[in-house]
Amino acid sequence: MSATIDQDPQRTAPAAGAAPAGRSWQGVRALLVRLHFYAGVFVAPFLLVAALTGLVYTFTPQLDQLVYGDQLRVERVGDRPRPLSEQIAAARAAHPEGGLASVTTPAEPEDTTRVVLSVPELGEKQRTVFVDPYTAKVRGDLTTSWGSTPLTTWLDELHRSLHLGEAGRLYAEVAASWLWVLVVGGLVLWLGRGRGRRARSVRGALLPDRAARGVRRTRSLHAATGVWLALGLLFLSATGLTWSTYAGERFGQLLDAAEGHAPELDTLLPGAPSAPEAGGDEHAGHAGHGGAAEPADPDPAAFEAALATARGAGLGGRVELTPAADASSAWVVAQKDDVWPVHYDRVAVDPAKGEVTAHTRWAEYPLLAKLSKLGVQGHMGVLFGIANQIVLAVVALGLILVAFWGYRMWWQRRPTREGRAALAGRAPARGAWRRVPLPALLVGVPAVALLGWALPVLGCTLLAFLVVDVVTGLVQRTRTARA
Repeated sequence: MSATIDQDPQRTAPAAGAAPAGRSWQGVRALLVRLHFYAGVFVAPFLLVAALTGLVYTFTPQLDQLVYGDQLRVERVGDRPRPLSEQIAAARAAHPEGGLASVTTPAEPEDTTRVVLSVPELGEKQRTVFVDPYTAKVRGDLTTSWGSTPLTTWLDELHRSLHLGEAGRLYAEVAASWLWVLVVGGLVLWLGRGRGRRARSVRGALLPDRAARGVRRTRSLHAATGVWLALGLLFLSATGLTWSTYAGERFGQLLDAAEGHAPELDTLLPGAPSAPEAGGDEHAGHAGHGGAAEPADPDPAAFEAALATARGAGLGGRVELTPAADASSAWVVAQKDDVWPVHYDRVAVDPAKGEVTAHTRWAEYPLLAKLSKLGVQGHMGVLFGIANQIVLAVVALGLILVAFWGYRMWWQRRPTREGRAALAGRAPARGAWRRVPLPALLVGVPAVALLGWALPVLGCTLLAFLVVDVVTGLVQRTRTARA
């Protein structure tokens, strides 16, 4: 909701040199109008980029099947899969390089088994070998990043940072930081307008005014669409901030204070003296690239034993098996079912004894850890399958339209009379804060400061807006005085 303004700023702006009106709650509305306008004008380009890249990323499962279908799917679903040890042996015979990092079982009957290799020259990435579970034949291999195909990895980085590194990640954090401000401000302005019977009706809030013309029609399209998208946009803003650079750090501090992190899995074998950096991390099997010598592969039969033990402990569906980091550590078997109802149980297994030494269950996760995990999956479009993808696509397309209508309103308000022509409309009147009631200022200023600490990018950009606004006002005042 990039520029929802209930009144024409050219009509409401006070004359030059006029004293501001007395303090009232209309001053709060005027301040919201100005904030919403400037935030919409300057932040909408970031939102457009995020919406476009997110729209493409939403359909990565289908794009992966289109591009990498030969590796990801089997030719024919068989009656019974071959032993997992046989599949691993086939993968290592075709790709003896590197070390065996993990194995992921198929999610669906038509999917291939993934044998992940840690290859030093690939750095943090891995080589994943795809094996037909029914024939134990290698279907191909790809360079993957945390299990994602090259295409998904590229699109993910495009959405996160435009492939510009840490500097590029600021664009995404600017978009996520301001999106909820624009949504909430737009809702307050649209639902709180008080002119006419239609403004006070549910129909007037949810549907555009088809009888309106010009800027009023554009405004009703912009605002009514924003109302329908509000929950989705707020969800995307909140979940995007949780893994952003600066706000994400604050969120991590909140999890620390509330003890809201996911429980760690104890991978130390009973009776073992110690285990340096025990593999509690689910990605532990991908660590240690670039060592002087690759450790020997574990026996493929050990994968078979670890899988059987985990199945006996109740871990169904798709699982990832990660060998022990050292002699003092257990193997880790983790469920990887991301579609609702999710399954994220994990067990530490001693395959030599066929015993489970430790267990973390999804039901034991703290509420904040659950919300964070589910929010990420929903943001990525995998939590509810194709329905999740469709909703995200609709929200992204709607955001693009809302931004377009916001800019169109700005253009429609431009002066057109001879001698006053301009490319865009005038901004809402300056000095609205002087009309805000003192109690609102006393509460609002500390609240904004607290928000600026919790969301540093929001705080810094808001401060930049204020500085630019003050400088612009001084320049205009100087020019008026000279004239």
